[in-house]
Amino acid sequence: MVAAAVAASDARAWEPGDPHLDTAPRTAAEADRIARVIAAPTDFTMPEPFEENPGGAATVRARTTADAFSQPSANIDFAHELDFKVGNGLFRKLWVSSPASTLASDGLGPLYNARGCQNCHFKDGRGHPPEGTEDTAVSMFLRVSIPADADPLMADVAEYVATAPDPVYGGQLQDFGTPGHPAEYRLDVRYDEVPVILNGGEVVTLRKPTYRAADLGYGPLHEAAMLSPRVAPQMIGLGLLEAIPAAEILALADPEDADGDGISGRANVVWSREYERPMLGRFGLKAGMPTIREQSAAAFSGDMGLSTALYPAHSGDCSAAQADCRAAPHGAAVGEAEVTEEALDLVTVYSRNLAVPARRDLDDPEVLRGKEVFHDSGCASCHRPKFVTHRLPDRPEQSFQLIWPHTDMLLHDMGPGLADNRPEGRATGREWRTAPLWGVGLTARVSGGENYLHDGRARTLLEAVLWHGGEGQAARDAVVAMPAPDRAALIRYLESL
Repeated sequence: MVAAAVAASDARAWEPGDPHLDTAPRTAAEADRIARVIAAPTDFTMPEPFEENPGGAATVRARTTADAFSQPSANIDFAHELDFKVGNGLFRKLWVSSPASTLASDGLGPLYNARGCQNCHFKDGRGHPPEGTEDTAVSMFLRVSIPADADPLMADVAEYVATAPDPVYGGQLQDFGTPGHPAEYRLDVRYDEVPVILNGGEVVTLRKPTYRAADLGYGPLHEAAMLSPRVAPQMIGLGLLEAIPAAEILALADPEDADGDGISGRANVVWSREYERPMLGRFGLKAGMPTIREQSAAAFSGDMGLSTALYPAHSGDCSAAQADCRAAPHGAAVGEAEVTEEALDLVTVYSRNLAVPARRDLDDPEVLRGKEVFHDSGCASCHRPKFVTHRLPDRPEQSFQLIWPHTDMLLHDMGPGLADNRPEGRATGREWRTAPLWGVGLTARVSGGENYLHDGRARTLLEAVLWHGGEGQAARDAVVAMPAPDRAALIRYLESL
C-alpha cells in the first residue's frame, strides 16, 4: 500500500482545485451569466433553452440501437477521433495470460474479474448482477477492505476514514484465475422480496439482496473484512464530469444541513497517485477516484491484473500472502508496464469522449409535468440538473459546455437500506455519490435490461426511487404518496433523459 511507505510528514493538506485541468479563468460577467443559466427553472410549460443537448456541443443524436452510448463527442476533431477509435480498440481488447505469442495482449491476471474493459461495460453501458447460478458475475464484483489506524498521506484531511486491503484477498475479490491459479471466490446473491404499497393501491416488489463470498480459494477473509457489491456503471459523459470546476461542486456541499432542507451533501477527498496530493473524488460509485486516467489505471490493475505506471504491480491485486500469484509470469518488457503510457492515454481519451445522447420527447406534456414533479418532490436537490464546465484550451470537446448530468457529484447518506457499511475515503458506509441520470432512459436499449443502483438490485426506475432512504427519504415518500398520474409522469421524465 502506497500510504504505508511514506511518513506522516509527507501528508499534504486538502487544497480544493483542479490540478488535472489546464483551465482559463472565468470573468465576472461569465460567472454572473452562468449563475443565471444554471438556476432552477420556474416555467414547466416548455423545455428550457439547450435542454435537448445534455452534453452541450458534444451531444450526439439518440441512436435506436445498442450503440447509443458508444459514439464519440459530436464536436471532436479528426485527430482526437482517431485517438478515440484506437482507444476503443484497446477498450474492447481481450487480454490473455503470459507467456503467449500475442505479446501485445498478454499479462492478464493471474487473478482477474474480466479479460477486457468492455466485458464489464458492455456497449459502454451498465453491468448486471449474476442471474442465477449459471451466470457469472463478470460485470459485478465485491470490493473488500479492513479498518486501518491511519493513512499517513491523508493525515491532514478531516473526516477521512482509513482502510487497508484484506491481507490475503487485497482490495477486491477476483472470480477468475489463469491456469494454475484458483479463483478467489464465487459471488453468491440471494434476494428477499419487499412489497411497497403506493398511493392508489399499486404494489411494487423490491428485491433486498444478501451477498456472500462463496467458495473462497485462499482461506477465510479477515474477521473485520468489509464487503461492498459494485455493478459496472455506464460510461457516457465522463470527460464532461471531469471538467466541472471543483469549486462549483464544493459550493453545493452542505455537510451540516445549514439550510434545513434535509440534504447535506459532502465532497469525497481521495489521494491522487498521479498528482501526489489529495483531490476531489469524482468517479466511482462513492467518488473514490479523482480522474478518468486514475480510474482507468485502477480498473486495469484490479479488474484484469494488468500493470500501468500508476499501478506498477504486474500481478495486479495479488497480496503478499498469494506468493504464487506474485511470482507468475507477466507480460511486461523490462522496465515497462503491461499497459503502456500511450495505451493508458488512449483509453483515457476514449473514456473521456463517450458522448451523451440527445434528450427525447422533452416537449411532451407528460414529460414536462414529470419534470415539474421531479423538482417539486425534491429530486433535484441531489440530482442537480445543470453545470457549465471549465474553459479548457487543450480539451475543446469539454470546454465551456452547458451540461445536464443531473448530479451534484457529492456524497449523500442514502439510509440503511442501501448501506454497504464499508467506508471509502471520506464516504461512510451509508454514503454514495449521486448517480448522473443522463442517458438513463436508454439503459434497456444499450444493456438489454435494467439494473440500477450500485448493485443492480432495482429492475425499474421506480424501484430505484423506492430504495432511496436517508437524505432521499422525503423525496421517496413524496413519490409513494403522489397520485398515480404524477408518478407515471415522473418516470416518463426520467425515461426522456
